Amino acid sequence: MIAVLAAPEREGEIRCRSEPLPDLLFPSQVDYLVHLSTRQYARLVDEWVSTVGLNHREYGTYLLRRTKASLIYKATGNLRAVQILLSHTNIDNTVRYLGDDIDDALTLSERTEI
Repeated sequence: MIAVLAAPEREGEIRCRSEPLPDLLFPSQVDYLVHLSTRQYARLVDEWVSTVGLNHREYGTYLLRRTKASLIYKATGNLRAVQILLSHTNIDNTVRYLGDDIDDALTLSERTEI
């Protein structure tokens, strides 16, 4: 496989590679072959939040992570899947992480008859 490097200072340089290029949603700004760093991701989130007119101190990566986990749990009810996605080793940590969302889901579950 032949790949042209994306870095402007290496424009036109060609390398032969036996492995495929990584399929990264957010490649690093420093090296396009590796993923975006945690710090780069945090800066992007701050920028996005500020762009839509919100206070970047109130919305961050943690809130996005927790919101995504809550939405997945509400949609599927699969606590184990959320535990795996969050890389929690203990299911109790996932329950605590979801907090009120799991209480709401359990209440809805109790009201639903099959």
